[in-house]
Amino acid sequence: MCGIIGMASKHEFGSNDIIKMLKRLEYRGYDSFGIVTDKGMMEKEVGEIKPVKENRCSMALAHCRWATHGGVTRENAHPHTDCTGNIFLVHNGIISNYQELKNKLVGHKFTSETDTEVIAHFFEESLKTNDIKSSVLEFFRIAQGEFAIVMMLKGDKNLYALKRGSPLSLGLLDDGNVLASDIYAFSDKTEKAIFFNEDEFAIMNKDGYEFYKFLDNMLKPVSKEITVVKWSGTEEKNHFDHYMIKEINEEPEVAERLINSLRTEQKPGLEKLKELIQGAKRIVFVASGSSYHAALLGVYFLNKAGVEAHAVIASEFRNFYLVDDKTLLIAVSQSGETMDVIEALHGMKAKGAKIASLVNVPYSTIQRMSNVSINIEAGQEICVAATKSFVNQVVALTYLASVFGYEKDFSKIPDEIRDVFSQEGKIKQLAKSLKGEKDIYIIGRGYLYPVAREIALKIKEISYIHAEGMMGGELKHGTLALIEEGTPVIALIDNKPEIISNVMEIKARGGRIIAVTNRDDERFQESIRISAHNKFPFSIEASIAGQLLTYYIAKEKGLPIDKVRNLAKSVTVK
Repeated sequence: MCGIIGMASKHEFGSNDIIKMLKRLEYRGYDSFGIVTDKGMMEKEVGEIKPVKENRCSMALAHCRWATHGGVTRENAHPHTDCTGNIFLVHNGIISNYQELKNKLVGHKFTSETDTEVIAHFFEESLKTNDIKSSVLEFFRIAQGEFAIVMMLKGDKNLYALKRGSPLSLGLLDDGNVLASDIYAFSDKTEKAIFFNEDEFAIMNKDGYEFYKFLDNMLKPVSKEITVVKWSGTEEKNHFDHYMIKEINEEPEVAERLINSLRTEQKPGLEKLKELIQGAKRIVFVASGSSYHAALLGVYFLNKAGVEAHAVIASEFRNFYLVDDKTLLIAVSQSGETMDVIEALHGMKAKGAKIASLVNVPYSTIQRMSNVSINIEAGQEICVAATKSFVNQVVALTYLASVFGYEKDFSKIPDEIRDVFSQEGKIKQLAKSLKGEKDIYIIGRGYLYPVAREIALKIKEISYIHAEGMMGGELKHGTLALIEEGTPVIALIDNKPEIISNVMEIKARGGRIIAVTNRDDERFQESIRISAHNKFPFSIEASIAGQLLTYYIAKEKGLPIDKVRNLAKSVTVK
């Protein structure tokens, strides 16, 4: 989940120039950050990225951390160095056999709890008797786990980069080159990029680069294709207090952009995906978090269109699903770098399966693994919580279902989304009354069950309140025992009579019902009004109502909202 920058330039640049680039990757981790330059400056700090002392340099490394091994401390922040202070490196990923490697480094002094520092001492030891290529080859042979590593040696004009599992890309600048975890780090500086593939090693400096592939226990030179990329976003919140509310307010616009794209430039890709679905015996969506909830909705609407499909949590995919040459795997991921999803996809083409994907970040690993990929066109999303990306995933999946006959007039969707904001005042009042709660339950039936789960996820990750999203019919199989006087239950109520009986069961036991509904019903004293009467727009409006409620609860509690504790935007570790 960490963010990496490594830059070499023909002209000197300031240390804060690279810090500005790192700031664009802060969504990948904000526990701590650090920088080292070829002019002797090294700073590491706990907390969010902020300006450092000015240092003119021609080469530098920078890193923002999401803690895995070791607590959030200055000592555990990157860059890490060896005993001599001649090796500096930054790392994204997890070296799973780091303890075994550490045990072999007898006599070395370790100052952190991280797996990353072990890599620095490994290279210190190896370079005593080997050149850099031989040391890199040895590391590829023995290291287990995932890593994107960029290393700088004192007095050396090169940066050295290794990739296995974790994302890494090279941006080609007019006056140098830059390595980064994400093209967004340098998308304002260049449109030319090279993407690392698995088990690749690169030597990069201000004048050029060389790439090698770890293959057959050797490092073999490889030629790389330069990709012209277009990926933009804004770092400005404008008049909004947080990115989350800004991104929620962008949902009508991005939904319209996606719908237009699916009708025009992405239509060939959509037709290819349709052909893959028609040719498959087994269609399986693979996703995590909010993307999994969107996939569940997609499965519902596809099944209604006569297309049998299933959704599986990516981290458990290999435990619960068989794959053969009649299988189509459809990966859903905002970042396109979700490690659980990537792990699920690895080796599936060798079994004959086809891979499709819905992603938000172009040129990402999952997109490049796919036979066909649909871009959900949500644009840069900075808040950890998936808001506009979730909405556009649902729009894209329902549009896919419409290709198979699921009826829907998509032209009205942007306006139906805007209708939700008419309820914002009421939502703010509800948020004030809910901010002190310890538990909130959300219930729905059918297509509203995934929405219930998504709202619960948002409440947990942004408002820090325990929330459980569940099927209304499952209440009497355990959860009803937890309902007592005043327990808040958000009920997603459309035209199904079954959900009404579930609501009455809760009310009979003293539960507090907050209805998200399109019905006029005096039994629901507290409600958020939904204008939609069809399933697809109702699911979108209800989801957005949940996003707004979550945001205002968190705001009432004075929580960070955009940078929540213990989480990061792009989950690139298992």
